[in-house]
Amino acid sequence: MFDTKIAIVLRNNLQSWQKLNVTAFLSTGIAGQFPDIIGEPYSDRAGNRYNALSIQPMIVLSADEETIATIHRRSLERGVTSSIFIEEMFSTGHDAANRAVFSEFTPEDAKVVGIALRADKKIVDKITKGATMHA
Repeated sequence: MFDTKIAIVLRNNLQSWQKLNVTAFLSTGIAGQFPDIIGEPYSDRAGNRYNALSIQPMIVLSADEETIATIHRRSLERGVTSSIFIEEMFSTGHDAANRAVFSEFTPEDAKVVGIALRADKKIVDKITKGATMHA
C-alpha cells in the first residue's frame, strides 16, 4: 500500500520511560518533515472530534549502541534526512536546549539513543539492517 517505510530505531538499553519519550519525539520529526502523512481528524459516534493521526504505520526496532551508530552513518551516507535523539538530550528541558546540546557532537561521537527515518522501503531496510523488532 505504501512505497515508503517509516522506521524508528531505539537503543536497546533505554529505560521504559526513555523509550516512550524518544519514540514520541522522533515521530514528531517525521511528521514535521512529511506533513502529508497526517490524515483527517477522527470523530466518534457521539460527534466528539480527535486529532488526526499518521496514515502510514511506523515500525519500531531495537539495536545496540554499535548498530544504531551504523544506522545513523548509513542514513547520512544515503542522504536520508532523519530524526535523531542523543543521550545528552535527556538532561535538557526544551527544544532550544536540545538543539544546543545536539550541536556539540558530530556523527562520530554522538551517543544516539534513537533515530527515525522515512524513505523508500528497500532503502529503509538496508539502512536499518541489524536492528530487530522491538520487544
